[in-house]
Amino acid sequence: MSKKEITIEKLASIPTVMLIKANKDKDKIGFYWNKTKRNEFYVLNPETLEYKQITDGHLPKAIRAGFVWLKDNIHIAYTRDKDGNENHDIYLFNTETKESTQITDTPEAQEYPITISPDGKNLLFSSTRQGQLNLFILNLETKEVQQLTANDKPTWGNAVWGKNGWIYYDFNDTHNIKNSDVWGIKEDGSEIKMIFRISEESNDTLADINEEGTLLAISSDHSGVKQAGILNILTNKIKWLGEGQFEEDAVEFSKDGEKLVVLRNKDAEIIPVIHFLATGGYTRLDFKGLVYNTTFCLDDKYLIYIRTDTKTPMVFARYNLQKEEEEIIIPPQTDLTAEDFYDVEYVKYPTFDEQIIPATLCKPKLEPGKKYPALVNVHGGPTGQYFRMFDMFSQIFSHEGFVILNPNIRGSTGYGKEFMEMNLNDWGGGDAKDVIWAKKYLETLDYVDPERIGVFGGSYGGYMTFIQLTKYADAGWKTGSAWIGISHLKTMFDKSKPHFKYFLTLHMGPYEQNKDLWDDRSAMTHIEKITAPIQMIHGVNDPRCPIEESRQFRDKLVEMGWKESTEGENTFEYVEFTDEGHGAFSDIAMRIRTFKLFIDFFKRRL
Repeated sequence: MSKKEITIEKLASIPTVMLIKANKDKDKIGFYWNKTKRNEFYVLNPETLEYKQITDGHLPKAIRAGFVWLKDNIHIAYTRDKDGNENHDIYLFNTETKESTQITDTPEAQEYPITISPDGKNLLFSSTRQGQLNLFILNLETKEVQQLTANDKPTWGNAVWGKNGWIYYDFNDTHNIKNSDVWGIKEDGSEIKMIFRISEESNDTLADINEEGTLLAISSDHSGVKQAGILNILTNKIKWLGEGQFEEDAVEFSKDGEKLVVLRNKDAEIIPVIHFLATGGYTRLDFKGLVYNTTFCLDDKYLIYIRTDTKTPMVFARYNLQKEEEEIIIPPQTDLTAEDFYDVEYVKYPTFDEQIIPATLCKPKLEPGKKYPALVNVHGGPTGQYFRMFDMFSQIFSHEGFVILNPNIRGSTGYGKEFMEMNLNDWGGGDAKDVIWAKKYLETLDYVDPERIGVFGGSYGGYMTFIQLTKYADAGWKTGSAWIGISHLKTMFDKSKPHFKYFLTLHMGPYEQNKDLWDDRSAMTHIEKITAPIQMIHGVNDPRCPIEESRQFRDKLVEMGWKESTEGENTFEYVEFTDEGHGAFSDIAMRIRTFKLFIDFFKRRL
């Protein structure tokens, strides 16, 4: 296939499978898929590998919440919002009759289904209907809602419902971001207690509960590296799994309780590890790249998952644990092959304080002696991570003639507790310098034009773009694009929901105590230093990084005499999407229009 046929539309239209979840009997696998150009719900028979589309336009364009199977194996509880505002209401969907029924109605609140009670009569969900994000129980017959927790700090993360009448969940009762614990509350709310904490400096989290309700699958970073373990609820004893050498997250017990699947994160790759709890042994599924959304099925003889690597778009597959054989359920949905994609290299570069920063690097087909424009793409989070996977951003930009570097700067996950905590109370500090040193690394590559290097990113990556072009304007960026970014930490805080306020306070400390820090690490404080042209793209309904963050930056530029234009000095480009919130990457039409804006901007400006 010739290069000219590999268009933005073709690459951006490769569909993705998301949110795989088995029902209680493990004989139906539900998943979201955007093969039709928008998200729909599908059901897979894991034995025959036949699947069918169930919904038809019922799901939101952008998926920000999952679904839960009811015990009847017919209904799912799922969510809808309005144009990406994430104020989800919960609906029941009958997978046989295709009937959808709204069961909560809170237009100003975010609600997320979590799990079903062991008797199947009640739905556990989290909601901001009373302010802070807390746990609630909804009786599926009467639709009566009972508030279960009433914490002033958010009750987010995972939760499971035991047969003993207790609900176990992740919670941090401190203002220390280095801490989270496993708590329990009786289903009638009559008793609450901490179940598991190693220390106030450890993140101890919950993954699953076994069928008998006696064991919890947990993870903890108490040793400096996240490790999976089994907590016996009856004895309160812990059995740690693995050697503690790699970042590992517990995921799911097998139905018989004899196995636990763990995801191992090593050198920007994730593979499943199956632990055999009785013998202490384990087996690895040694795929390259990224494997996730794992679930057991068919009497625990098989594992269902999604996998991808640098030149393989998303594959939905079943693995026979006895025969150690993989069967493809859904192959990559494109006529492009590995030869049509550019390889994504895993590289490392030194930064200002002698730390080594891992990154992925993708480049176009190089012509001898030619110098190419380059971009540093900063991930969201900040506790995100770039993987050695099929990266649509890297493929599209490299096919359009750009070199693209995706750094896992300090604050990223996957490299241990110490590295992840390096940017606490330091957003826009050491992490920003890591981004500048990413630019320096690109300048050492003989095929990169050092005068044509830009920066961009979404969410926290958008924040970092704003900061680079203002506070660090002397780094010499040619241009940048802030997608759904943050231009001032305090104004974002003021317009955020309580759980997002808590998140920012954990990372940067209370504003009243750290006002000078918050202000110094905000682009609006340094906006008069900007010299490079900037693009801003934002959804009007964004609840995480409110639209005002881009609007106030734009308005200040205008006040400074800058013009909205596609060329020239002291110019900016600004786009708002009225039907979008915090990005809408799973909606293919929205994906294409955003990529086109990026590419058009950087082709003109670089």
